[in-house]
Amino acid sequence: MKKINKTGISRRQFTLSALVGGAVVAMNPTLAAAKSDKKLRLGFISPRTGHLGAFGETDPFVLSQVRQALANGLTINNVNYDIEILDRDSQSDPSRAGQLAKDLINNENIDFMLVTVAPETINPVSDACEAAGIPCLSAVMPWESWYFGRGAKPGQPSPFKWTYHFSFGVDEFYKTYISQWSLIKTNKKVGVMYPNDADGNAIRTFLKPKLEAAGYTIVDPGAYETGTSDFSSQIALFKREGIEIFNAFPIPSDFAALWRQAAQQGLTRQIKIAQIARTGLFPSDIEALGGLGNNLASACYWHKDFPYRSPLTGQTGTQLCDLYEAQTSKQWTQQIGACLSLFDAAMETLKTSIDPKNKVNVAMAMRKLNVSTIAGQVDFTSGPVPNVASAPIIGTQWVKSKKGPFQFDYLITENATDRNVPVTHKLTPYNA
Repeated sequence: MKKINKTGISRRQFTLSALVGGAVVAMNPTLAAAKSDKKLRLGFISPRTGHLGAFGETDPFVLSQVRQALANGLTINNVNYDIEILDRDSQSDPSRAGQLAKDLINNENIDFMLVTVAPETINPVSDACEAAGIPCLSAVMPWESWYFGRGAKPGQPSPFKWTYHFSFGVDEFYKTYISQWSLIKTNKKVGVMYPNDADGNAIRTFLKPKLEAAGYTIVDPGAYETGTSDFSSQIALFKREGIEIFNAFPIPSDFAALWRQAAQQGLTRQIKIAQIARTGLFPSDIEALGGLGNNLASACYWHKDFPYRSPLTGQTGTQLCDLYEAQTSKQWTQQIGACLSLFDAAMETLKTSIDPKNKVNVAMAMRKLNVSTIAGQVDFTSGPVPNVASAPIIGTQWVKSKKGPFQFDYLITENATDRNVPVTHKLTPYNA
């Protein structure tokens, strides 16, 4: 009697079926790849700790929204792909950021890299991806610091094939500052504090001449080193020159030290507009200053009042921030929408690629990307240089809250770089 296995198929039949099946797969390798190719692995690197940690504080919340939206996968060209996001903390350390990128590329076999916040994180990750041939999309740092800071030359072809960046640049800062500073009458003397780093050097090189051409007198004591603790000489210079506008691009701890010293030495009494970038972006930065934080002017790259919706999660800015505050009891930050917009753009990139497992196709899809995100339009077809899409910066101000529940309200004062964004507050002099 012939022995039958539990499936009711004889050993000989099973062997023949296996051989035939193997032959079919061999003749049609797409069948063999179909199952394994239904997962896409995305790397995501951001600073959650270290001196840039305030930027990454909201990342776990945003990632939870993204993962929930992708729980049933992402359909691309009639194929459903599971999306796995491998998120990593750069700890605000450039060396660690580069090492994390290499690990995700070489050991985790990611298909696509996403990275956000500042040259310390974005540039080493982008460089690792460029060297390895991994498509990479980044956001939230002046694009000049990314493009020229990584070796591109003005007027020459882009040296980058795999890495793309969407964000504000010097032109957006310029338009915003000119718009914001015109709201209050001043002597147009501006004291600047630009650090000796990628952001500070790019701002000094490209923004300073534009402000001078617009009729502002720039008082620049020179680049300072991050971690400086004594700003007495710079403060004395600003007092002698009678500046009424102050503009800086410091990390939070440097600005806190500088501004307390400026108050102690009487500089803040003459300041009508204190325009802070890179720090002053988050409630924690302002609350740490106590009363010195009131009426600080800032500029946001995203605000909950932006009139856009995420194509990935379907949420408006207000819905997203209300949910964050309800879940955490913490005040919303602009990085919530900026981070989500990175995933909005990334998912659209994958959806418009011919084959999301083909890295060349994904890079080509980024080059042609033009999509509306929760932060506005991301359009690589009309960027200021290849591999770059510009994004707005909107004038804002921190004002002591009259209603609560938080200490300060973050209000929009001008909208020169995106007229769709509603202005909700009249700029108040810092020393009012």
